[in-house]
Amino acid sequence: MSTVLHDGVAVLGRHLQRVRRAPAILVMTQTMPIVFLLFFGYVFGSALAMPGTEYRAFLVPGMLVATAANGIMTGMFTAAQDSHRGVMDRFRTLPMSRVAVPLGQAAADLVTTAAGLVPLVLVGLAMGWRMDGGPVAAVGAFGLLLLFRFATTWIGILLGLASRSEEAAGQLGGATFILPLLSNAYIPTDGMPRRLRTLTEWNPISAVATAARDLFGNAPVPEGAAWPVAHPVAGSIGWSLVLLAVCVPLAVRRYAAAKG
Repeated sequence: MSTVLHDGVAVLGRHLQRVRRAPAILVMTQTMPIVFLLFFGYVFGSALAMPGTEYRAFLVPGMLVATAANGIMTGMFTAAQDSHRGVMDRFRTLPMSRVAVPLGQAAADLVTTAAGLVPLVLVGLAMGWRMDGGPVAAVGAFGLLLLFRFATTWIGILLGLASRSEEAAGQLGGATFILPLLSNAYIPTDGMPRRLRTLTEWNPISAVATAARDLFGNAPVPEGAAWPVAHPVAGSIGWSLVLLAVCVPLAVRRYAAAKG
């Protein structure tokens, strides 16, 4: 265990140094959620039945969750880049834990995401969003967001290691943009057709978004929803743990079995 932690911290430091040397990537990934938040909040919000301020209070937690779900894209691209540029081949020649390499990447992504949520939260507060559920509940909401981000990053790492090229990973990563659209991150599911509502409510993003809104005190849990949305905190934790239980061993096995 100490070897895994030691090697994982070393890989974590390598990825954080990488971010520091390429700040433009960090700025771009943190700017886009803010742009979408402003766009949805002030353009789409005017077309919905919810009043502007009420919709923005509904939207901000959903945008935080959508940002957490972007771990699929960033994890996929980073893992594919390291894999196809020979970085992971060099790691395999070193006497280090096989778990440490993907774990270090996932941990680095978690650190940068936690820092990146700050400007998004500040913009949300400037738009009128408030955390009305109390400080303890707010901490719990952010904890769920980071747990979900950690889980989605492992999905991305697995897919990135399995990708045939950086270009293929980039194209597949871009396609993940549709996942928040098939959830309640941006709009309520109450008025959706029954089959579409069922689909969106079984999307893990919907459970996390509902849990965040409930904990932040922004919106009540909808009635008559599917189980993960009707029990959003348990659903969020359950989805995250299932994704981790599936993706972590598969990603580690994929990394260890790949040939240089």
